[in-house]
Amino acid sequence: MSDINNSNFQIKLPILIALAISAGMLIGATMASNSTPGSFLNSLAKFKEILTHVEKDYVDDVDAEVLVETAINSMLEKLDPHSVYIPAKDLAVANAGLEGEFSGIGIEFSIIKDTIYVVSPLSGGPSEKVGLRTGDKIIKVDGEVVAGTNISNRKVFDKLRGAKGTEVKLTIRRKDSKKPLEFTIIRDKIPQYSVDVSYMVDNEIGYIKVSRFSATTYEEFQKALKSLKAEGMKKLVLDLQGNPGGYLGAAFNMADELISGNKMIVYTDGKESQYDSEYRARKTGVFEDQPVIVLIDEGSASASEIVAGALQDNDRALIVGRRSFGKGLVQMPIKLKDGSELRLTISRYFTPSGRSIQKPYKDGELMSYNEDIMNRYEHGELFNADSIKFNDSLKFETTKGRTVYGGGGIMPDFFVPIDTAMNTSYLRDLFSSNAMREYTLDYYQRNKKSLDQMSLEDFKLKFQVTETMRKNLVQVAERADIPFNEKEYLQSKSMINMHIKSQIARSIFGNKGYYPIYNESNEVFQKSLELFDEAKELASR
Repeated sequence: MSDINNSNFQIKLPILIALAISAGMLIGATMASNSTPGSFLNSLAKFKEILTHVEKDYVDDVDAEVLVETAINSMLEKLDPHSVYIPAKDLAVANAGLEGEFSGIGIEFSIIKDTIYVVSPLSGGPSEKVGLRTGDKIIKVDGEVVAGTNISNRKVFDKLRGAKGTEVKLTIRRKDSKKPLEFTIIRDKIPQYSVDVSYMVDNEIGYIKVSRFSATTYEEFQKALKSLKAEGMKKLVLDLQGNPGGYLGAAFNMADELISGNKMIVYTDGKESQYDSEYRARKTGVFEDQPVIVLIDEGSASASEIVAGALQDNDRALIVGRRSFGKGLVQMPIKLKDGSELRLTISRYFTPSGRSIQKPYKDGELMSYNEDIMNRYEHGELFNADSIKFNDSLKFETTKGRTVYGGGGIMPDFFVPIDTAMNTSYLRDLFSSNAMREYTLDYYQRNKKSLDQMSLEDFKLKFQVTETMRKNLVQVAERADIPFNEKEYLQSKSMINMHIKSQIARSIFGNKGYYPIYNESNEVFQKSLELFDEAKELASR
């Protein structure tokens, strides 16, 4: 699994757009058996006729499969932004993030200066068992040089993932070893966790960060919820910022855990009645009566919006942050004979009050749709709630009479603007160049012995980022062709300190160390801690 740094909006914008556009919500269904209209048969015959002439008579040799796949993609672009075709060779990678596990060697990696770095061997995985360490550089895979070869994440997946029980040979360069090290690793099933972290903020407030909705999300969430309750949790912050969505079942079960009775959670409406459905709360959850605050932003999409919308419309939770992405179209996965897959939009999602989650789009204008978040940024929506104009025709009411608006996405009850005071181009460049990750990994490796002896509490209280550390980071950045900008460096100084400290904490303690430090500068999280009186009042109505 590749490393994705969690930073403020300007740093993670490209990731947010890519994830929000690609994430879908998949449900099983059976295709309608309506008879094919004559006009459709005529169109099909025309396409076949043209393809036959091209293959037979065109001046050069052609690859018919490439032509057909190009035509398929062009056709789907005329439908909606989320109906997609996935070739067989790409399907495993497309599904890996949602299946809950895959077979591989079990590392989190990052590509820095065209070299694969081991960010962390996953606990209990094959790589940890044979002795791979944080900071190791992978220079060969099965004898093939991979360092300095313009390696991509996709190529790394292709080389390191494989069937359980198969072996892969790695050649490693380690900082304290004069010679390359050889490892033979037997691939195994590697679990992927979608609950990044859960911890107690104080004696009463619990925090759960959910990064996506996969096959195992609900079980992970339920386990975290029960564990925090055992630690004394009486208030919950559920963080769905940047969560691009995933499976409907995981979203439904999570909402059901927090909503009592037989209340509506979400419903769908499609052209065919077989795609119309209602999802209502059906079981008694373990946290149905106590205050809940849900964090969302412009990267929260699909399943995240179902959970936020259900909790908001049922007056069950306060929603805090910024307007969510607005992805409310339902895709049905259709397996094709060659192993590829069509994910076809068959219906729309609606919140309990009747709001469509899907933001507006024009057929065939995919570029404009994809640039929506950037347009929000440029138009000031992410900085000022007053820049968002609602149409009265899209006004809806929650179960207790609060006004909410449709028109795409979930508008939070409490808007939190992006804090741009310390976000600068220089700070963004430190991340886009991977200079921050390179420096913090190196720092951890050089100070591993002393750092590993610290407890998390000691690290949080006593570890200080020094001027020398920042200067060393600047030098790493300059080697990556990031010129020093003194004005922006001083403007971003406290953010640079936070990111250095949180990234080092991640190397030592994993996400349990990273998030408590990162959240000290997370303006949406910090605002939520001030709003539990309102959340408590809502829960007790």
